[in-house]
Amino acid sequence: MESSSSAADWKPTVSQEEQWALENQVFHIYRMFCNIPPNSQSAMLELQRDSHVEYLVKGLRHLGPAFSVLDANRPWICYWILHSIALLGESVDVALEHNAIDFISRCQDQHGGYGGGPGQMPHLATTYAAVNSLITLGGHKSLASISRGKIYSFLRRMKHTSGGFSMHDGGEVDVRACYTAISVASVLNILDEELVQGVGNYILSCQTYEGGIAGEPGSEAHGGYTFCGLATMILINEVNRLDLASLTDWLVFRQGIEGGFQGRTNKLVDGCYSFWQGGAAVLIQRLHAVTGSTSSELSDDEDSPDQEEGQQSDDEVNSSSSPVNFIRRHTKTEPLFQSQALQQYILLCSQVEGGFRDKPGKSRDHYHTCYCLSGLAVAQYSWSKDADSAPLPGSLLGPYSNLLEPVNPLHNIVLEQCNEAREFFSNASTL
Repeated sequence: MESSSSAADWKPTVSQEEQWALENQVFHIYRMFCNIPPNSQSAMLELQRDSHVEYLVKGLRHLGPAFSVLDANRPWICYWILHSIALLGESVDVALEHNAIDFISRCQDQHGGYGGGPGQMPHLATTYAAVNSLITLGGHKSLASISRGKIYSFLRRMKHTSGGFSMHDGGEVDVRACYTAISVASVLNILDEELVQGVGNYILSCQTYEGGIAGEPGSEAHGGYTFCGLATMILINEVNRLDLASLTDWLVFRQGIEGGFQGRTNKLVDGCYSFWQGGAAVLIQRLHAVTGSTSSELSDDEDSPDQEEGQQSDDEVNSSSSPVNFIRRHTKTEPLFQSQALQQYILLCSQVEGGFRDKPGKSRDHYHTCYCLSGLAVAQYSWSKDADSAPLPGSLLGPYSNLLEPVNPLHNIVLEQCNEAREFFSNASTL
């Protein structure tokens, strides 16, 4: 009687109800897709390039009063829009390009780093967004506008005794700060031992019992922080210190039955995690190409005093995992996630007429447009043997016109622009 009473009193949680409602919305879209003629299916799977570019360029030129709440995030808006346009293989006109460079330059603090707008205090997140924006624009004027010496001084000031970084003067210390600092330093060719010292230990302290990485020690594993932590450990050549087996297990189970990724356990899928989780999966896939090992072998080999003949040591793996070599690494391994399912979710559930959204029922925005397109790009190229080689037949969902530009997943910058920046800053003789 007691068990029957308990069963009768059972009620679903709010999370369960939200999950069921989302599944109904998503599978309604999928059923409709399956029940229409092939020509109509092709139209639904088509990337609406022209409407996306129109939406993005309009946002770069002018945003309405409702966007005033993002006044401290203006370099981010530039990055989300400019990166999305670059992924689509397009560029802005010369006048808009110069306006963007001039605006971002006015966000640069006289003592180093970029603030959320002109006159605002420098912040690691907006410094990352500003640098990525300028690299995406490319060309001498844009790249030369970055004051590497002052940015280096700013990064040193943000260095924290924990080994991590503060987001700003007196700000929070978390994995996001580590990533934005190290990513900027790496791509600008100013990364040194002083900046790297202690970063690996801090990120290790954030890897949770689930396998993913939290924002700070003691918090819950999260897709955004897992990407940031993993990418940082690759950039500082300490990735083998992570428990890669448990990280991989946690990551692959974040892809839901809808095809998209969730950010945390028992949360709803969200289009932005197409990159945060999909990009992390691609990074692990490239680690397999470096080591020739499975995820479990990556962790097991660290504890083995004996090295098998032909097997790479940790030092050899780290050496070959320098940012440029890591991305260029030839891979024969399959993706760790269902790339076709992810593309289907992005194209059918996140794409709207001009922009992308979190999920059905939500509104479009520039943030989700950026990371849905970024996730679509990594999914399209996830079967490619080389970072810039064309996708294998059958790996691209929809018409060939859907193909985006290849991205460097360590920095989330289009590969061509990232390579241009690395060459530019490698030839810079002084800070």
